[in-house]
Amino acid sequence: MSTLPADATFLALSGGVGGAKLALGLSDLLGDRLCVVVNTGDDFEHLGLLVSPDVDTALYTLAGIVNPTTGWGRREETWTFMQALAALGGPVWFRLGDGDLATHVDRTQRLRAGATPSEVCAHLAGRLGLAARVLPMTDQRVRTLVETDEGWLAFQDYFVRRQCRPAVRAIRFAGVEAAQPSPAILAALSSPSLAGIVICPSNPWLSVDPILAVPGLSAALRRSGVPVVAVSPIVAGKALKGPAAKIMAELGLECSSRQIARHYAGLIDAIVVDHTDGALGRDIGAGRGAGEAEKAVDRDVDGGVTVLVTNTVMASREDKVALARDCLALCGRLAETGPRGGGAA
Repeated sequence: MSTLPADATFLALSGGVGGAKLALGLSDLLGDRLCVVVNTGDDFEHLGLLVSPDVDTALYTLAGIVNPTTGWGRREETWTFMQALAALGGPVWFRLGDGDLATHVDRTQRLRAGATPSEVCAHLAGRLGLAARVLPMTDQRVRTLVETDEGWLAFQDYFVRRQCRPAVRAIRFAGVEAAQPSPAILAALSSPSLAGIVICPSNPWLSVDPILAVPGLSAALRRSGVPVVAVSPIVAGKALKGPAAKIMAELGLECSSRQIARHYAGLIDAIVVDHTDGALGRDIGAGRGAGEAEKAVDRDVDGGVTVLVTNTVMASREDKVALARDCLALCGRLAETGPRGGGAA
């Protein structure tokens, strides 16, 4: 990281829990020099309210008020509203805590008054005292739909109501053709201080692909000319959280970090994988540097994409910061040698 300018800025792409963990580590190191672009394909209308689960997970995580047990929702939450709703026979399959409910009410009122999702997100981030900027992937309506062996399901029906049990056949993002990146995202990508882009370890198919599907966004990422680094959400053939491994198997894909690298081929310059997947690179250890006794870099994997082997399991705040530091340092090294993957201009 010593090769990076003191004013270097970074942009991260994130979904929910896993992505927010790394975003927190990046925020600890970068503060207001970080922009986090968050998936909004999971957004939906529930009980007359507009709910944005991934955005709220990012906000709560960065603010230090996320539920530490679930990784989503607010810590020390109460459930009076849901208990009263259940007594009335209302739908309680998607749980909204009392404190969380206030966020959705505030968002809904502001959107109906004419604010954009980006403006609402900036308001919420400001009220929570965040230094990093949290940016919805678009201000237009995009909804993730999942084709399963039970037919097409809205994302929250698949993910929460059906608990990811139906087998996945295909995924599409309704409305994405009419969407566009917000001006704030494009400004962050064109900033002369931008030094790197990090794709957090979110589900590539459900959380990152909706972001990349927004017309013009992938092109803007490549046009930025800075290193693009992805962190694999797969560790030893399994997803630490969520249905990524299950979906990969159902789509007939190898459940490995190598498959994640292939999925992002043409976009990324490097992939960060866990120690348990160190065999992904050839001759791991050849690029080991001072202070990196447990890390190694291989420049010769899958068509020139760099592989960094390190600890990607973020069990503690220290783990999150350490992985973030590895990602930033990797961006610095790639910038010195010149991007060799998809991130080159």
